Amino acid sequence: MNIVITGASSGIGREVALRLSEEPRNRIYAIARNRNLLLSLSEAAGNKNIIAVPTDITSGRSSLSGLKKRLEDEAGRLDILINNAGHLVNKPFEDHTEADVASSVAVNFTSAAMLIAELLPLLGRGSHVVNISSMGGFQGSLKFPGLAWYSATKGALAVLTECLAAEYAERGISFNCLCPGAVQTEMFQKAFPGFTAPVSPSDMARFIADFALNGNRFFNGKILPVALSVP
Repeated sequence: MNIVITGASSGIGREVALRLSEEPRNRIYAIARNRNLLLSLSEAAGNKNIIAVPTDITSGRSSLSGLKKRLEDEAGRLDILINNAGHLVNKPFEDHTEADVASSVAVNFTSAAMLIAELLPLLGRGSHVVNISSMGGFQGSLKFPGLAWYSATKGALAVLTECLAAEYAERGISFNCLCPGAVQTEMFQKAFPGFTAPVSPSDMARFIADFALNGNRFFNGKILPVALSVP
């Protein structure tokens, strides 16, 4: 399978890439801004099937055309897209600067939407787009001070998932959204200093990887909480 993962340089994204690379027939295009971390990830894959693609996905749709061209030339089609990139600023709502808000919207929502739009011609019947939101973006979940902008932008990603599932159902493209709860990542520590999450990145990655491969057999347009605790 041909697979694209954003936010792949660390945390859950890195572990998902490594998990999917265990199948030698998979070809994983790992996307993030940090070239050195991506190269380290690529070297860690035993089957040498993780391709590092240093890209700033927030710099506009035009910047993604190179990725599309590369996928067209090397793969021909895309089977799985995992929008995992995330950005969190933990501060009171009124203290967020314009730059804080812009970065949250760009990473958590706009870049995922633009990437989907750019790669849609490569997504065919049976392909699966998995958007990684958060329990903060899951409607009706417990909310926390300081995370309003993060939660709102992740919630927008969840609604986008429902819209695209309806819009592209006839083309056989599945869209689903996973909302992880507390996972022991750097981002979690930034949101909840001093707490220890009950789930490791590798454990969550195991679930996400399996869902990306098989979840579209049972779900389309679903927003699914994946949480033992919040936080």
